[in-house]
Amino acid sequence: MGKRVAVGRNLIKSWLLLGVPTAAGALLGWRLGDYRLALLFAGSVVLLAAVIYWYADRIATGMVGARELAVTEALPLQQTVDRLALRAGVARPRVYLIRDGFPRALSAGRGARGGAAIAVSSGLLAVATPAELEGIVAHELAHLRNRDVLVQTLAVTLAAAVIELSRLGGPFQRALLFALGPLAASLEHLLLSPGREYDADRVAAELCGSPHGLADALLRLEQAMEIVSFQASPATEPLYTANPFAEEGIAALFVTHPPLGARVARLRALDPEWREKLRAA
Repeated sequence: MGKRVAVGRNLIKSWLLLGVPTAAGALLGWRLGDYRLALLFAGSVVLLAAVIYWYADRIATGMVGARELAVTEALPLQQTVDRLALRAGVARPRVYLIRDGFPRALSAGRGARGGAAIAVSSGLLAVATPAELEGIVAHELAHLRNRDVLVQTLAVTLAAAVIELSRLGGPFQRALLFALGPLAASLEHLLLSPGREYDADRVAAELCGSPHGLADALLRLEQAMEIVSFQASPATEPLYTANPFAEEGIAALFVTHPPLGARVARLRALDPEWREKLRAA
């Protein structure tokens, strides 16, 4: 899929995320009162949407407990982000660190022109080789370039808000969660296609000049998931490079990533002679 098609598709989804709730608010206000109440309801929705849009990156990084890195911290990571952002033609995102031993990375925010962030866990920095780290950073920058990150962040924010409503249930919180969980998951699946990950993988391979760093990184992440369990809101699944959650229970409803094996196979296929090169080395 071409860059323009991907960007256009995501911009349309973003406008729908704004337009549909605004129209619904206006209709509700009109049914309950008159045009003044309709304007009040619609204006409230637009104001809330504007806040989420402008602070999307900070909302998402706050959800995962990340903090922004100082300019002198994790220099290899920051230099990799600088180099690949320039190559991808996107504004340099803010770089965050997640104090967590579980290897993971994510991107969030508005998109290619600014207001975006990349977060990497201390566990990933500890185990990833330079080529693997480069592949993961390139993958997240590809989401910025394609504007996937805007739709992903909006979808996660709305889905997380729906899940949080279950806390109002008191003693019936668990039952309410099982009712609202499928609704939140349906929202994410409606907005997010697994194909966005294949597109981002392909762009990452182009940015790195090789598909193998990212392919090796995905295999490393898969190994980590088999060893260590990951606990967080399953609504955040679309933000990550790969699904870090065990596909069981309510978390299985939120899986928007394609299987890691299929992603690795597609990446290797971009360099079909890689086995011969490996034997020669």
